[in-house]
Amino acid sequence: MSETDTALGYEQARDELVEVVRKLEAGGTSLEESLALWERGEELAKVCRHWLEGARARLDSALAAREAAEAADGEGRGE
Repeated sequence: MSETDTALGYEQARDELVEVVRKLEAGGTSLEESLALWERGEELAKVCRHWLEGARARLDSALAAREAAEAADGEGRGE
């Protein structure tokens, strides 16, 4: 991913990816333009995956912390 791509938020990358797909599906572009669009789409998909994986990691961490707190609370009450 380029530095510019890493600065994109998830919604920005997703919206641009939707536009790239729309252009590719509409056709009417040269082979070179289509390849450039495809490559841009791949980069945007990586950005989206990066954001989603980060969100998944944060959720997993929060759930693990909650479970650990609940387990510690249960031990404190003699459960």
